[in-house]
Amino acid sequence: MPTTEMPPAQRAAVNGIELAYYEVGPRQGVPVVLCHGFPETAFSWRHQLKALEAAGRWAIAIDGRGYGLTSRPPAVEDYDMEHLTGDLVGLLDHLGVEKAIFVGHDWGGFVVWQMPLMHPGRCAGIIGLNTPFQQRLGIDPIALFRKVYGDEMYIVWFQTPAEPDALLAQDVEKTMRFFMRAGDGLKSDAQPKAEGRSTFAFGETLKRYDPAGDARQFLSDEELAVYVEAFRRTGFTGPINWYRNFTRNWERSAHLPQRIDGVPCLMITAEHDPVLRPSMAEGMGDHISDLETVMIEGSGHWTQQEKPEEVNRIILGWLDRRFPR
Repeated sequence: MPTTEMPPAQRAAVNGIELAYYEVGPRQGVPVVLCHGFPETAFSWRHQLKALEAAGRWAIAIDGRGYGLTSRPPAVEDYDMEHLTGDLVGLLDHLGVEKAIFVGHDWGGFVVWQMPLMHPGRCAGIIGLNTPFQQRLGIDPIALFRKVYGDEMYIVWFQTPAEPDALLAQDVEKTMRFFMRAGDGLKSDAQPKAEGRSTFAFGETLKRYDPAGDARQFLSDEELAVYVEAFRRTGFTGPINWYRNFTRNWERSAHLPQRIDGVPCLMITAEHDPVLRPSMAEGMGDHISDLETVMIEGSGHWTQQEKPEEVNRIILGWLDRRFPR
């Protein structure tokens, strides 16, 4: 079976946009909704969709707003957490179901951990892949990132209008090869700040990056081409706008609960992820009443693509124990 094979795209009018989603399995039981990160699309869940379908599970992967075949609204505020979680609620309404098990990697993880805080009645379970649940910071996160990591740290840099969008779109294949590196491929770009230099300065590092001969590439040429085609068509502004709402999300979340109670949760960490380190998940059990944690050894940031068999085994095992059919 080709590694680029996906279910046919479907579209739903939800929350003021047209949301693209990819569905497998019988429409029975509680659906599993898979939410991708940056810079990815629903395609990043291709291995999990096949495994869930083979196990007889109902599963749906989405293109997040601004990504893939989903709408790309123009306003930055259209990508805040209220809209991102609202899209998932709209999808459930479209499917005619009350609750789902939400699975999120990277930015998708930030979104799904907010679901039981913002829409508790729609959550049957939560799985965080790499991305931990974190309580609300006491200060604006962008101010904190700037102080700790410097102005060139990618999340701070992404607050700059237009410049990051243009650089990433200048050579999409190079950009995707830069990000999609296995194991500790991003480690050299994530060192502690020293001598006035920023850490996680992906913009400057991308300019210097030469993908020729980089043995850390884990995508086949055909898989890489799927991403390159998608981002050549959409650009990066919609995805970067998710980051441009860090301050807005923080300002508008003061009223939210700081705990998750009564929802089964699974946290999967990756040993070599330099951005979302396993240590960041320590202490989650103090704020989540029902939590299991497991680490995948040898994986970098792109865990569901680098180590699909391990991810599938862990997710399916947890589903069979917590949500038997």
